[in-house]
Amino acid sequence: MFRALVLEKDAEGIAHASIKQMDDSALPAGDVTVAVEYSSLNYKDGLCLSPTGGGLVRAYPHIGGIDFAGTVLGSDDQRYAAGDKVVLTGWRVGEMHWGGYAAKARVKADWLVPLPKGLTTRYAMAVGTAGLTAMLAVQALEDHGLTPSDGEVLVTGAAGGVGSVAVALLANLGYQVAAVTGRPETEAYLRSLGASRIVQRSDLSETVKRPLEAEIWAGCIDAVGGAMLARVLGQMKYGASVAAVGLAGGAALPATVIPFLLRGVNLLGIDSVMKPFADRERVWARICTDLPMDRLEAMVHLATLEDLPALSAAILKGAVQGRMVIDVQSVA
Repeated sequence: MFRALVLEKDAEGIAHASIKQMDDSALPAGDVTVAVEYSSLNYKDGLCLSPTGGGLVRAYPHIGGIDFAGTVLGSDDQRYAAGDKVVLTGWRVGEMHWGGYAAKARVKADWLVPLPKGLTTRYAMAVGTAGLTAMLAVQALEDHGLTPSDGEVLVTGAAGGVGSVAVALLANLGYQVAAVTGRPETEAYLRSLGASRIVQRSDLSETVKRPLEAEIWAGCIDAVGGAMLARVLGQMKYGASVAAVGLAGGAALPATVIPFLLRGVNLLGIDSVMKPFADRERVWARICTDLPMDRLEAMVHLATLEDLPALSAAILKGAVQGRMVIDVQSVA
C-alpha cells in the first residue's frame, strides 16, 4: 500500500482531490518503481488539480505531480537498480501518466535522470520543473548571443517558480536583472535573489499601442505571455531574444510582426517536457554549478500532500511565491 493524493470525478464530472491508501497493484505499467521523497508545485500542477483538470488530465482516477525525486525500489531496466537516486521532470507525467503526488510511482526508465552527484532529492525538487525550465531559457538566450555586457535582462512573473530561479541564475552569471512583479510585498524577496531593478506589472500590462518602443531589454525570460509579452517584444533591443516559458497571462499573443521584421527580435519557445536525456543531463550539470544554494533556499517553502488542494488554487491566482516543495512522505 502507498499513500497518494488522488483526483476523482463526481457524478457531475467535477474533479476532487483526497488522500487515499492505494494498493501497489494500482500502479501503472513501467520499468522502474520509485519511492517518491519530494515533488513540487508548478503552474501546470495547479491546472491538473483544478475541478476541470485544466484540459490536461485525460483519465480518472488520477495522481498528479509533474516532477519528483526519490529512490528506486525496483527496476526491470539495467540502467537503474534498487537504491539509486533519481529525478523525473516532464514526459506528461502528472498529466497523462500518474505522477509524484504519491509515496510510490512507476514510470519508464527513459523518463528518469540519475540524481546529479552532490544533490539531495529535496534540492532537486527545489529546482524541479520550474528550475529546469529557467535554466533552459538562460541557455537559449546565451545560445542566441546574450552576454552580461549587453544590458538588462527582463524576467516577467519574477516572483513565481520559474521567474525566481531565472532571476537567481541570471544574477549569479553576472547579468543585470529587471524583475517584473505586481505584488509590492515581493520586491525585497526579488532583490535578495539578485534583481537590480523592480518593474511594476502595470508598466507592461497595457495593450500595445505602438509596435516599436524605445529599445530597453537585451534579453527576456517571459513566464506570462499574453498582452505583456506583446508589449515586451516592442521594447527589445535590436537582435535581442525573448525566451517564452509560460502563459500565466493568457495564451493569445496580441502583437504584430514589426519587432521581428524591423529589429530582428527572436521569440524562442522553451519546452522542458520532451527534452532528450542528453539535454537534461547538460541542464542539471549547469544547475549544479550556476544556481547558488543560498538563493535557492531563500525561495523554498515546504508543504505536504494535504496542503496541495489549497496551494494549487493559489498558484493559479498568482499567489504563490518562489518554489513550493512537497514532502511526499510527511503527514500533516
